[in-house]
Amino acid sequence: MSPAATMAVLLRPSTLLPSSQSTTTSRLRFPVATPLPRCRHGGAGKKSRLLVARRRGRRDRVACLPTKEEEEEEVGVAGDGGEEDGDEDGYLAREGEWGVRRMGRVGEEMRRVALVQAEAFHVPVALFNDFFFDFFKAEVLSALIYRVRNSPPDRYACLVAEEVDATSQISEAPFEKIVGVVDCTVQNEADILKNLQGVDEYLYVSGIAVLPSFRRRKVGTALLKACEVLALQWRHRFMALRAYEDDDGAQGLYSKAGYRVVAKDPGWVTWVGRRRRVLMIKELPIHEHHLEQQ
Repeated sequence: MSPAATMAVLLRPSTLLPSSQSTTTSRLRFPVATPLPRCRHGGAGKKSRLLVARRRGRRDRVACLPTKEEEEEEVGVAGDGGEEDGDEDGYLAREGEWGVRRMGRVGEEMRRVALVQAEAFHVPVALFNDFFFDFFKAEVLSALIYRVRNSPPDRYACLVAEEVDATSQISEAPFEKIVGVVDCTVQNEADILKNLQGVDEYLYVSGIAVLPSFRRRKVGTALLKACEVLALQWRHRFMALRAYEDDDGAQGLYSKAGYRVVAKDPGWVTWVGRRRRVLMIKELPIHEHHLEQQ
C-alpha cells in the first residue's frame, strides 16, 4: 500500500469515532426543533391538522382568541331570549310608545347599552371629565360582556327599551333607538331571602338607566313591566331591588309598580360616606299554570 493510501485510511471519519457511533448517528443526537402547534381556526390544512390531533389525543394546542363570528355567537346564546320570550315583535312588554326586549347580540348594541348606563351613573368631575367618563363607560361595557358570557340565559338578562313606532327615526341605526336599560339577575342573597317566605331564589332588578332626555316619559315603567314578565317566565315568586333612601323619585316609581320597603341599610353606612339604601320587594301573582310548570 502506498503512503498516500495509508494516510487516507487513517484519516477516514469512521476511524476517528468510537465503534458505537457513526457520523450519521452523531448528527441525530442534536435536538430537532418541533414546530409550534397552530391555532385551531384559520390557515391552510386546518381539517387535516384537526384530524391528526384527534387521533393522537393531543391536548396541548395553543388557545386562540375567538373570532368576531364566534364572539357574536357566544353573546347571542346568553343575551338573546328568542322569539318565545315576547310578542310577535320580540317585546316582553309595551308601555305607551315604548317596547322592551332582551338585548341583542350586536356589538354596537352592547356599546349603546354601556353608554346609557354610563350617562346615568357617572358622577361628573371638575377636571378631565370626558376622560373619566370614557374610562367609566369602558368599565361598564367590560362588566356587561362578562355577565353575558358567564351567565346562563335563564339566570341573567339585560333588557332594553326602545320606541315602538320608529317611523320618525328611519335614518337611525337600530341600536341608536335604545333609550333605557335594566339588568335582571336570579340571586339567593341571605340578607334578602330573610325577608321572603317559601322561596330560595328571587329575581333581582338593578342598573335601571334612562337617557336624561327621555326621563319622565314612562320608560322606567315599561322596563319594570318587562322585568315582571321575565320573572313570571322564569317562574319566580318575588322580585327585589334597592333604591337610595333620599331618592323620592325612584321610590315613587317603584311604589307605583307594586314594590314595598321591607328593610334599610344600617345607619353606620353614612359614617363612611355612603348613601343609605332601602330594600323593596314585590310578590308576583303566581297562578296555577305557573306552579304546574315548576
